[in-house]
Amino acid sequence: MKFRSDPSQIRGSIAPVMSPFLPDGSPDLESLENLIRWQLASGTHGISIGGSTGEPSAQTIEERAQSIELAARVIDDRVPFIPGTGSAKLDETLELTQRAQDAGADAALIITPYYARPTQEALYRWYKTVADEFPDLPIVAYNVPSRTAVDIAPETVARLFRDVDNFVGIKETTKDFEHFSRVMHLCGPELLVWSGIELLCLPLLALGGVGFISATSNIAPVAHAQLYEAWAAGDLARARELHYGLHPLVDLLFVETNPAPGKWVLEQRGLIRSGYVRPPLITPTDAGIQKIRTLLDEGGNLLSPVDDFQIGAMR
Repeated sequence: MKFRSDPSQIRGSIAPVMSPFLPDGSPDLESLENLIRWQLASGTHGISIGGSTGEPSAQTIEERAQSIELAARVIDDRVPFIPGTGSAKLDETLELTQRAQDAGADAALIITPYYARPTQEALYRWYKTVADEFPDLPIVAYNVPSRTAVDIAPETVARLFRDVDNFVGIKETTKDFEHFSRVMHLCGPELLVWSGIELLCLPLLALGGVGFISATSNIAPVAHAQLYEAWAAGDLARARELHYGLHPLVDLLFVETNPAPGKWVLEQRGLIRSGYVRPPLITPTDAGIQKIRTLLDEGGNLLSPVDDFQIGAMR
């Protein structure tokens, strides 16, 4: 919780770490610990778990809480920790956010409630209720309309930022780049904004964003961290080189539904025991694997070294 008092330090490449499962579908906490340690060794600027890349809707609240508690212990305040604690139900969201706060999380990433399609007034009340319950914990909205069927409007974000002291930012996972701009225009530079869209990570920085929470950092954490560092150092040419170099790996992750392709890569590289994804998702089909291999041939030079992090003896 070292960064809780100053959430502006949560910037750069924040890795939304995938949730490993064993072939029988049970949680693989040893592989999760290995992934987090690999991310830290790769220079990642922060860790998140429990976002859509982490299959939260396929896990129980207790499973999610145990993963958050493990992650907090492994990270040990070396980088900011911003777990996803949202659910479609308010009681579950409050319970998981409490567990995250107790574990030492620096902020909580709260997804817009999915399936129900709440109005903007309902979204405002939802986030205010959660924030008021945890006044000492920075709250970050997670806007991902492609998965939730609801889009938090820029005006609603601005209202929350104005009215709620510990509402500090938003992860925007929308391809509507105008939406990013309107949110930041209404809220001003103090609002913390991270991109959740892989190919908008670099463009968002130009608008004043503080970083990105990108699925691609699951397989290329070094390149993602270097992209932000190049931008921060004023080396736009290098930042662009990495941005375009990552295109094949971005496409790889979405050959079939994320996170299945990325988990397949992590298993092949020995970083996790199994690429199993819980239903209703499935592991990549044969046709999907063929496409993944082609994209690895194109962009594999930006995969991060695994060094001593292979769970080789278990394979």
